[in-house]
Amino acid sequence: MREAEDGGGTVDDGGAGRGTSGAARPVWLTWTARTVAAAGLVVVLWACLTAWGAVVHGHPAYAVLLGLTVLGSALVLWRSLRPARVRRRRVLALVLDVALVVAGLVWLAAVAWLRPFAAVEPAPTAMLSDQVVTVTESATSVTLAPAGEADGTAVFFQPGAKVEARAYAAVLRPLAEEGHPVVIAKQPLAVAFLAGGAFDAARDQVPGAERWVVGGHSLGGVVASAEAASDAEAPDAGGIAPVVGLLLYASYPAEDLSGLTVAVQSVSASRDGLATPAKIEAAREVLPADTRFTVLDGAVHAFFGDYGPQPGDGTPTITHDAARSAISSVSAQFVESLGG
Repeated sequence: MREAEDGGGTVDDGGAGRGTSGAARPVWLTWTARTVAAAGLVVVLWACLTAWGAVVHGHPAYAVLLGLTVLGSALVLWRSLRPARVRRRRVLALVLDVALVVAGLVWLAAVAWLRPFAAVEPAPTAMLSDQVVTVTESATSVTLAPAGEADGTAVFFQPGAKVEARAYAAVLRPLAEEGHPVVIAKQPLAVAFLAGGAFDAARDQVPGAERWVVGGHSLGGVVASAEAASDAEAPDAGGIAPVVGLLLYASYPAEDLSGLTVAVQSVSASRDGLATPAKIEAAREVLPADTRFTVLDGAVHAFFGDYGPQPGDGTPTITHDAARSAISSVSAQFVESLGG
């Protein structure tokens, strides 16, 4: 150990607490930064181990977020171990270092919270192409296309918050089997509000569609409602296929759509702990008077996809298979009723 003077002040020049800024950090701050950096690597490892399918098959935004977390954590660890020349530390530099540590904690909390719910069986199996349905997957969508002649009514679907797009393959595949092309959006960070242009992209993917049903689960249904309202208000441009239906899974609009002119089908669950029966009932006044309401007795919020249990949800009294079959049946009947 040595002491070096810099304008009359002395600081310890031991091995710990070094940074590339040329200022010796307090030991507690150095070890706090190292702990946060190590936690970053742990969070990334946890996300990959528990949701690897969603990381690989989801929108690339979350994978990029994980990569940035690894790079940032590695950089912090490297800087904390690199020796630096010694000079007296200013208060502003200390405050900045503390702020960076706090920002790192906020970043890690966001990365952990955004970990998506990964698709579980039978969804991955429903992603396999066969002689009836052709499944294609891109970085931003999953498309279930009838292998034979397609009907003129296509379906665009927005997943629920933090739910992988593939999780809806099993419940929506029967629509494709009936001849309706289905496009499921892969949302950036699995948040529907960040997938604003996904419906326009879906229209380009299915140029033969004559009309569209937009739908969504939970938060995805909120965004789908806004898309249906926007389409209804916009004049027809260049022969673009119009929206003729809105399909809501355990969801309701965030604004008053009582004047919406398209058909609406609401499918909800009696044991839903998130979009509760009371919330669905209260939403009747913001939906058109002729909205069709179907309540699945004994089902829960997570039964509208295949991604495992969801925190805050209710306790089901029917099987997931029974609920999925009922949801698919109601959905197919609704879409069929809108055919030209």
